[in-house]
Amino acid sequence: MKILLLGEYSGLHLTLAEGLKYLGHQVTVASDGDGFKNYYRDIDLLRKSSGLWDTAVGLKRIIANLPKFKGYDIVQIINPCFTTQNIEVNLKLYRYLKRHNYKVFLGAFGDDYYWLKACLDKKFRYSEFNIGDHENNLSYNQKIRHDWLETKRKDANIEIAETCNGIIACLYEYFEAYKDQYNDKLAYIPLPVNTKKIISRPIPITDQINFFIGINKARSEFKGTDMLYRALTSLQKNYPDDVRILKAESVDYSEYLRLISDAHVVLDQIYSYSPAMNGLLTMALGKVLVGGGEPEMYSLSGEDSNRPVINVYPAEESIYHSLESVIRQKFDLPTYGLDSRRFVDTHHNYIKVAQQYLDFWGSK
Repeated sequence: MKILLLGEYSGLHLTLAEGLKYLGHQVTVASDGDGFKNYYRDIDLLRKSSGLWDTAVGLKRIIANLPKFKGYDIVQIINPCFTTQNIEVNLKLYRYLKRHNYKVFLGAFGDDYYWLKACLDKKFRYSEFNIGDHENNLSYNQKIRHDWLETKRKDANIEIAETCNGIIACLYEYFEAYKDQYNDKLAYIPLPVNTKKIISRPIPITDQINFFIGINKARSEFKGTDMLYRALTSLQKNYPDDVRILKAESVDYSEYLRLISDAHVVLDQIYSYSPAMNGLLTMALGKVLVGGGEPEMYSLSGEDSNRPVINVYPAEESIYHSLESVIRQKFDLPTYGLDSRRFVDTHHNYIKVAQQYLDFWGSK
């Protein structure tokens, strides 16, 4: 089949394309490289800034590539905002894709109206918007509300969900957000990881544990890495001989891989029920992940026994105790690392995942 993947989040479409190509399909990835992460793409849709000139240049680039967005068996968009242009441009481009291709699918892979509504309706025990019955007053929340509530983005998201051929969710949270309304056209498919490219090294038995935290400055509060970092620095203060902190701030993917290589334990994010791409990369490297690993995620994946993620609840004291337990069980870390890699091999192998996409696309 001839397949177009439009947009990028943390290498999801790039890795999916590798799996699809391995299975013999012709795949084009068009994106902006996911901003500073700068992932490879076949068609570059970068908009350097939101300034008038860069916006015009970016729009001209999209228009120039319109002939390359025709004649595909399958088109998948990463989000209703699948380019960095405004939502009206994205919606017009979506309608163009519908007219000129056989099937178009929506990815439920990130922030959108349905996920926001599920959070505000308190469908989850906790989220970026609530912790139990208490509102979670993050400053970034106001931006997301502004972007997706009673706006053109909401209207576009609804139109695309209603008219696309199917919807694929990559995490438990996104699956739950769409399930009630679109169960007949929805699938959960795990995130793809190309483990052939990732060498897993055993965690050594050591007195000092290397804790790694990657911080995206623009989304630190929203991902909870600010809270994780505070808990981690408190841990280092109380256990100076046991804790070494490795930190990376807003670096591209190749630099991220270099910096994470010496880590034993990696801190991911606190509001997720599931590990996302960076978390799975950590696990594939044979490292121990501290982040989202709730029972609902394992159940959706069909995993009953291997549950290697050190799950954290979004409260600083709880995070601290979870990290402290890592120190107290430091000699078990090599086993956790092996289990982490095994989990990714079992559920996220990029070829297996690519076949799941092909099966779902074919069923719709």
